[in-house]
This record gives sequence, C-alpha cells and structure tokens, in this order.
Amino acid sequence: MNADAQKPEKKAPKSGKRRDADTPSVPLIWRSVGEAGISDDLDEHNAAVVDAFSRLIKAEERDKVSRAIKRWPPAHLLALFVHLPLKRARVLLSWLDKFQVRVVAELNPAFRSALLEDCTVQRLVEVLDGMEPEEAADQLEDMPEEAQAEVLPKLRERVAIESLRAFEEDSAGSIMSRKFVAVPPDWTVGQVTHEIRANARAIEKLYAVYVVDTRHHPIGYLRLRDLLLSPQEARVAEVMSTDFIAVGPDTDQEEVARIADRYELSVVPVVDKFGRLIGRVTPKQLRRVLREEAEEDLNLMAGLPADTRPDESIGRIVRGRIPWLLIGLCGASLSAAVVGAFEDQLARAAILASFIPIVMSMAGNAGIQASTVAVQGLSTGTVKFGDLGWRLAKELSAALANGAIAALVLVALVIGVAQLIDFDAPLVLAASAGLSLLSVVVVAVAVGATIPIVLDKLGIDPAMATGVFITTGNDILSVMIFFIMMSLFYLPLLS
Repeated sequence: MNADAQKPEKKAPKSGKRRDADTPSVPLIWRSVGEAGISDDLDEHNAAVVDAFSRLIKAEERDKVSRAIKRWPPAHLLALFVHLPLKRARVLLSWLDKFQVRVVAELNPAFRSALLEDCTVQRLVEVLDGMEPEEAADQLEDMPEEAQAEVLPKLRERVAIESLRAFEEDSAGSIMSRKFVAVPPDWTVGQVTHEIRANARAIEKLYAVYVVDTRHHPIGYLRLRDLLLSPQEARVAEVMSTDFIAVGPDTDQEEVARIADRYELSVVPVVDKFGRLIGRVTPKQLRRVLREEAEEDLNLMAGLPADTRPDESIGRIVRGRIPWLLIGLCGASLSAAVVGAFEDQLARAAILASFIPIVMSMAGNAGIQASTVAVQGLSTGTVKFGDLGWRLAKELSAALANGAIAALVLVALVIGVAQLIDFDAPLVLAASAGLSLLSVVVVAVAVGATIPIVLDKLGIDPAMATGVFITTGNDILSVMIFFIMMSLFYLPLLS
C-alpha cells in the first residue's frame, strides 16, 4: 500500500487587501506585538498591525519581531507575509527559524518566487524542504541555474525532485505527486479501511483509493462513499468503479486541467507508457495550472510575454515588452501608410478623416470580442478546429446583426450632423459610411473568430491572436474597406 502522504497544508486567513496567498477569507486574529503597543482586538486594526511590524522590520528590531511571532500559528504568520511590503517580507523571511520558514510553501508561487529572490542557499533549502517534491521542483525552475546546482544536492527529497524534473516542463509528470493510496482487487473493504486508519498520520487528504492489479495497472477506484456505505466484508472488485480516466506523464498540464474539468475529476491519475500507475495530479496542482494558464493568456492578450511577473527588474520589463511595442508600431505604421495611400480621396473630401477612428475602433472591438470567445472555447475544450465552419457561420450571422444595428446608428448620426454642418451629399455619405461599418464589423469578426482556431491547429498559443496581431490587422483592413467603399459610392458624386 502506497502512502498518500502529504504534509498538512497550513491554511491562512486573510483580511483587507489580499495579495497572493491561497488562503480562505476569514478575519485575521493576531496576538499583540508587545513593544509595538498594538491592541489584541485586531479585527479593526489589521492595517495598524502590519504597519507596526513594517516599522519594526525597517528599524531592524529583530528580537522584538521574533518574540512577537514566536508563538504565532502558521496561518497568522502566513497572513503577515501576504500583507507586508515585499521588501519587508524578504527581511522577515531571513529572520525566521527553520520551522517557521516552512509557511512560505503555502504562498502563491509567483509571490513566493519574488520573496525568495535574495535568499541564501541555506534558507532556500529550508523553504524547499517544507514543500512537496512536485512544488519544490516547480520552484527550482524559477531559480537561476547556478542556484539550482547549489540547492538541489542539499534537499531532503532530492531523488524525488530529480525524477520529476526528468519529465518535460509543464507536463503531467512534472507536476504530479508520487504519493497515492493503491490496493489490490481481492482485498475487502474492511481491509482497506483498516490500512487507511493505520496510515492516517501519513494520509492527509484522501480523494480516491486506486485499485491495481499485480503489475500495478489501474483497473478501478474506490470513492469515499464506497468505503463508507459498502459492507466491510465486500470485495474491492465488487464495489469499485471502473470508469477510470488517466493521463500519461507527457500530457501537457493544460490538457490535464481540461480533462479534469470535462470529466469533473478532483484528482487526475498518471500512468506510464506501460500503463502502470505512477502518480496523480492533485487538486492543488490543478488549481495552480488553471491560474498559471489564465495569467499567461491574459499576458499574451495584452501583448506581453507569457511569463511576465509584477516584480520584474526594469531591464527584464524593457526586454519583454519592447518587441511587442515595436510590432504594434510597425502595425500602426502600416495603418498610416494605408491612410496615406488614399491621400487624394481625403483631399477631395476632408470629412472622411472623421470616420477613420470610428471604423478602426469598431473593427478592433468586434475582432477582440470574437477572438476572446474563441480563445475561451479553445481553453475549455469546447471549440475544436473541426468546429471552424459552423462557428464562423454563427459568428458571421451575429456580426451581420450587430453591424447592421451599429450602421443604422451611424447613419442616423451623420444625418443629424448634416442638419448642423453643411457638406456634400449627406444621405449618400451616411449610407456609404453605414455600409462601410457593416462590412468592417463582419470582416473583423471573421478574422477574430478564425485566427485563434487556426493558430491552435498549428500548435501556437491562440491567446497571441487577441493581442496586437488581430488589432493591427483589423485596423489595416478596416481603413482599406472604408476608403474602397467611399471611392465606389460617395466620391464619384463629388466629381
């Protein structure tokens, strides 16, 4: 029987503005900080407590801080880290003893990485030793190679961490836990429950008991209700569920999260190429994957590198953002070139210039809306390349309706303005502008709905499509469509 042994997670309350901890939302209840003179009634004074600790840390009052937090439960200490300024939190981390420092393992990975940035090797070892191997392996990936080479040999779970790092980054194998409960099918329910109780200290959270054959191939699983409601003398093979869903160690972590969501799995088992059970992706890791993928998509949609972090240095910020800004500059230059190509038309009817921001803005908005929905569908697995035809037809139908409504509003506005300002052929201008806007919206939606699905088929992150590429592309197309329409319908009347 393998032990489902995970160290107890230290759940921390949170209050006020939460920064980056995975903690439940309950009021903070801290002890008085003694010399700082803070009241014990802290429901209304959390900000004052944080400020007091911040001042003590800035004044390098290490003894006072250490005495104040000496008997704090891990949850309260974790909450203090979350609310302190990052600079002060780093100092506090360096003052903790080797037992207190393990609360850092419960912090959000991004905040934790920023917190550990200036730590000594010994402190890093103490922090990583307080984590599960899969979390420690993930944390090591965020460190410079020199630091990894120094820290890894000193870790207590070095062998387990190295085995996880042998798998491809961001795969199921790299994030799985090797600890799980597995029993043979000929056991009775009573034997299973007895063994679980005997190993209760090693098992913190039990989501399922896996049933394996003599070659360690999974053939089913027992749910908690099976253990509680089945007769103690019943054989495991008689009560187990056989709708077993597992992934391989090379499966991308995003696909693992999709499978868990699709089949409503709280835990995803992992099997090797021979079909043997080797681990499981826990709920905590699934939540982390979902959070990371969402953050990456948001960064890409904003035209930022996928791994952008709030605590980056100025140099890294510049290196990460300038390529995307330059791409946007090139796109804007192309848009300007397109406008310049229609200089003669503008010279004949300067009023056309006032419509350029309208068509560009509408094209950008319509394209972003369609591409965002497409990216969301791809991320949840509800949209596939094979759906491109019907999805495009559906989007175009909606685009025709939305474009027609927007076009009618624009026609009404142009006619209304014509009552105040005198310009040539107002009715034809209004109709031409409305038709242009309708065409622009339809084309922008077609581009926005199609490009993410095509990129996904090519193995490129579709979130990239919702950034500068679709926005810039639709800007250029919208200006071209507008001037072509005006050249066909409005400008000939001015000759």
